[in-house]
Amino acid sequence: MTLSKLVLRSMRKNLKHYYLYFFALIFSVTLCFSFTTLYTNPSVIETLEKSGTASTGFEVASYILYFIVTFFVLYANHLFMKRRSKEIGLYQLIGMTKGLVVRLIALENIILFILAVGVGMVLGFLSSRIFAMILLRLVELEAVVDLTFSIEALTQSTIVFTILLVVILIQMIWMIRRVSLLSLFNASKKADERIKPFGVFQMIMGIIGIALIYYGYYKSTQLFNIADPDAATNLFMNMLLILASTIFGTFLFFRFSVSFIMNLLRSRKKGHLNVVDVLAISPIMHRMKSNAKSLTLITTLTALAIGIMGLSYISYYSSENNARQSSPYDYMIIDNKGVEFLELLNKEGIRYEKEDYLMSEVDLNIEELISNGLKDSPLFFTDEMKTSVISLSDFQKKVPNVEINDGEALLTSYVNVLSEIMPLQKEKNIVAKTEDLEVTLFVTDIREDFLLYSAVNTGGPVLVVTDDLFDQISASGKERTQIGINLKDNNDLEKAEAIYEDLADARGFELEIVEGHPFTHTPSSYEELRKENIATFGMTIFVTAFLGLAFLLTTGSILYFKQMAEAEDEKESYTTLRKIGFSTSNIMKGIYAKQLFSFGVPLFIGLLHSYFAVKSGWFLFGTEFETPLMIIMSLYILMYGVFAVLTIQYYKRVVNNSL
Repeated sequence: MTLSKLVLRSMRKNLKHYYLYFFALIFSVTLCFSFTTLYTNPSVIETLEKSGTASTGFEVASYILYFIVTFFVLYANHLFMKRRSKEIGLYQLIGMTKGLVVRLIALENIILFILAVGVGMVLGFLSSRIFAMILLRLVELEAVVDLTFSIEALTQSTIVFTILLVVILIQMIWMIRRVSLLSLFNASKKADERIKPFGVFQMIMGIIGIALIYYGYYKSTQLFNIADPDAATNLFMNMLLILASTIFGTFLFFRFSVSFIMNLLRSRKKGHLNVVDVLAISPIMHRMKSNAKSLTLITTLTALAIGIMGLSYISYYSSENNARQSSPYDYMIIDNKGVEFLELLNKEGIRYEKEDYLMSEVDLNIEELISNGLKDSPLFFTDEMKTSVISLSDFQKKVPNVEINDGEALLTSYVNVLSEIMPLQKEKNIVAKTEDLEVTLFVTDIREDFLLYSAVNTGGPVLVVTDDLFDQISASGKERTQIGINLKDNNDLEKAEAIYEDLADARGFELEIVEGHPFTHTPSSYEELRKENIATFGMTIFVTAFLGLAFLLTTGSILYFKQMAEAEDEKESYTTLRKIGFSTSNIMKGIYAKQLFSFGVPLFIGLLHSYFAVKSGWFLFGTEFETPLMIIMSLYILMYGVFAVLTIQYYKRVVNNSL
């Protein structure tokens, strides 16, 4: 028999092992090539550059994708070589030299890899236009996307995948040549070594693993706690500490804690094990030593992917809220600069509503509103801060039912990053000062309503006082005006935006953030701010979605391959159980329990890791937390469920064919 026929027969025989690997490899190449084609497509680049959206993240993300694919292919190839160790040993036993075996396996890998890369590139080229349309949809841009074949993308991808193929062949040659004939027959059984009786040391290490994870979670909640002097001055070191304790704790959890829990469950049975226990608890215990590293890796990658995608989606999901916080009205006119905008709206027949505000400014001391713990922080400052002031009657234009009495005040617009890091307490006294006035006020409430353009109050809170007190403050301080305009009909938006843009030079008002250094600032409309946010964060969510898909493919496929290998190893056990009368449905109950652990536990811990990671600093990225994170988590759970179903179907075929 010729080598080529032997290769084809071997590939047909191993097709049941290769099909998902082949699909995953095609999918990975498709992602990489479409991504590379996308950022080299002239029509896409021109459109993004015109909108001011940076496209440099594409190139960085493409290299990360290549790294993920490389890791996945090398890991999967290692698993398959281990599964075929007995086959390789048989080849040598019938007289084939190691060199001939190497050529046989190398030809298989080359054929499989070239086919996958070829199909993946074709699909990547065809799908690049779809991905380009999705990207432009996310950033709300309109353009005609041409299906352009990129020589640059082809050259880059060919170089990367050729290098990857060479690395795979080196890995394969090294694995075949370094092992003895006897070890090849035992390689696939190493995961089945019996574990030692569970002792005090294993129990202690299991508890330490859970404690380290808890410690990492706790430290993450204190990461931006300025009341903690250590957290305030050693942010980077604390992040590394959280990362190290969580990852190492995860490894100890899988290595020792799981076995500890399983031993407790088995001890409660007092030796009376049913078929579910035999097929679920026992395999998990006996394989946990060899699986701890891979499960830790899968859990970490899952948490990383969900965390990155979660933060990106929080930013994108919060785009409108962030814009509305900066510009509470559709259009803002400060100090009557550009007031002719109203005349032009009337001239064009554009209907609108407007609200006028008078603003002043005080030096505000909010020390009493801050908890004692925060006052001890090295980052806390007791200096008075410049704060915008409005009257109660103006505030009631936005919130009609609010009332305050003489000597009282309330703070509003306090719902940004500052409010998360330094929360304020109501029903305390504050001191407000101007050059001619100093007054102590009792704060009745701290609200989230936004009324003033963010540049005017520099992102800080707004003080609301009684009308009489506001008149006194404005008499001794600087008074400003603001006109807030909302359109009645969104169909007029395009016309209004054009008029507002034409008056850009007239709308500029004087702003002084640093004393003695005034400058001219031109306010942006709500729609302009919203589009800027959408363009920036739409690009981010698109890139991270690609990376998240790659991470998901990697972790899900690795879990599937490992379970596939375990199913083949346990086939003899299924044969024995079938012979003594157990039905397929009885055996599958134990397999369901095992898969619930194999897929559910890494996913659950990964979700916990990502939740606490995102919760520690989500407010730096947006204004919404629960909804975007839950959406990302739900999608990940759904995709993991697909891999779990595929695995169960494979087990069912193995069980059915075991007798």
